[in-house]
Amino acid sequence: MKEKHECMFGLGNPNDAYKEYFVGNSYLNPLTEYGECPVFLANVTFEPRCRNNWHIHHATSGGGQILICTDGEGWYQEEGKEAVSLHPGKVITIPANVKHWHGAKKDSWFSHIAVEVPGEGTSNEWCEPVSDEEYNRL
Repeated sequence: MKEKHECMFGLGNPNDAYKEYFVGNSYLNPLTEYGECPVFLANVTFEPRCRNNWHIHHATSGGGQILICTDGEGWYQEEGKEAVSLHPGKVITIPANVKHWHGAKKDSWFSHIAVEVPGEGTSNEWCEPVSDEEYNRL
């Protein structure tokens, strides 16, 4: 298993504000200041096996999220679809109103830049955790 590391955009601090929505430990390093810039960017780092809960980025217009993978290996999955393997350089565009999750593979730290796409009527809905049974099938 890869040891804890700093990725090119910095590990940041423990993601305590959203800890209840993750299985395992994650770290957050904001790259733009929320409310100061029209687009919020943050580097999110997941320890091995860490993943966020199923969630939805709601919007009435625009919205969604873009993931820019920068370090390690991870998974992205939309509800009802096969999981997609993530690696540095991979970009995932997540449409608004699509239930999904993302996180690290079992034996790798993983980092991505999360880009919150501006839109109207935006909100995030956190859903159930990705079960160990679901995750271990990957």
